[in-house]
Amino acid sequence: MPYPRINNPRIKGVQIYRPFGNPLPPPLHPFISPIPLTLSPSVYGSTATPLDPHNRPSNIPAEHTHQWTVYVRGIDDTDISYWLKKVQFKLHETYPNSSRMVESPPFEVTETGWGEFEVQLKLYFVPEANEKAQTLWHPLKLHPYGPDAEAQKERRDTIVSQNYEEIIFNEPVEPFYDILTSGPPPPGRGKGAKGSKQAAAAAKKLGDRSAEIPLEESRDNPYSVRTEEAELLRLKEAIRTVEGMRRQESAVLLEKEKKLDALKREAVEREKAGQQQQSG
Repeated sequence: MPYPRINNPRIKGVQIYRPFGNPLPPPLHPFISPIPLTLSPSVYGSTATPLDPHNRPSNIPAEHTHQWTVYVRGIDDTDISYWLKKVQFKLHETYPNSSRMVESPPFEVTETGWGEFEVQLKLYFVPEANEKAQTLWHPLKLHPYGPDAEAQKERRDTIVSQNYEEIIFNEPVEPFYDILTSGPPPPGRGKGAKGSKQAAAAAKKLGDRSAEIPLEESRDNPYSVRTEEAELLRLKEAIRTVEGMRRQESAVLLEKEKKLDALKREAVEREKAGQQQQSG
């Protein structure tokens, strides 16, 4: 049951975020507390693998072509259940029990199908939060796109489609603030632990509590400081390219405007000359 708001006042002037996508740190505004925060970078998305036509389970409908999983998880599978209580996945209405509530990690749903559709993910926070559930949308992707699409189909590659955003908690209540800034409990203690191997692995991966994403990417985690730096360089190069194109187009436009003005002057002069000839 949620904590009564009257007994847990909100901490004014404090903003805490849980990144689900953008690896950039939060901007430092005067109203944001500079206190170091324990963050759990997380992703939501899906994986889809083509079914093997020669080795497919007999209980799968004949028209289904892929097995897919849609999920919400921590970077490198770190524990996020200390602040995220459950996730509701709303699938296409043609699926039996199309609204699936997952109340413990891993927060994911696995199914088979043949078509792409948009999945609604509703995130419910721990009772201490006194926060409303937040909704995300993810387009389920089954097929590869781009120049290597045909080769990926031939190799029957798994298609990964995931997003990375931020959830911001403005002026959280004190109990939730304590949870967010303390990070996941040690394995075997508190929410999300339960002595499981997953909790132990999550605690080991967590290491020193930090608001930073990993320095280097790993096989299962494409989000890191290095990839962020590379993306920023690509953005800067793209901005330079667009700026060069803008200057080039501006020069062409200016030249055409000069030609248009010259043609207008010439037309006026011809009109005046014609009027003079008629009057003479």
